[in-house]
Amino acid sequence: MLLLNIDHVPGRDMEAIGLVKGTVVQSKNFGKDFMAGMKTLVGGEITSYTDMLVEARQIATKRMVDEANALGADAIVNIRFGSSAVMQGAAEVIAYGTAVKLK
Repeated sequence: MLLLNIDHVPGRDMEAIGLVKGTVVQSKNFGKDFMAGMKTLVGGEITSYTDMLVEARQIATKRMVDEANALGADAIVNIRFGSSAVMQGAAEVIAYGTAVKLK
């Protein structure tokens, strides 16, 4: 599956199939959440949250690709990611784009 964050596939004609998306709500366990809170006292990157969001984006992307595959798509263009806090220590991540059939 070709994944692009531009609105076309260079050099190819395509037919839009429709919007596809994948979403996940991800959280860290209490121990890691506690350690992340301690990190805020000294500053710097909170790697446990970075890792959580990287994993969430991977899951959301896979779910989006699975939806596009089910529609018979060859590529997904104009891919975007969004995130929002659902509760303390948990975030929703969504990946979405337009599934297309290449000609």
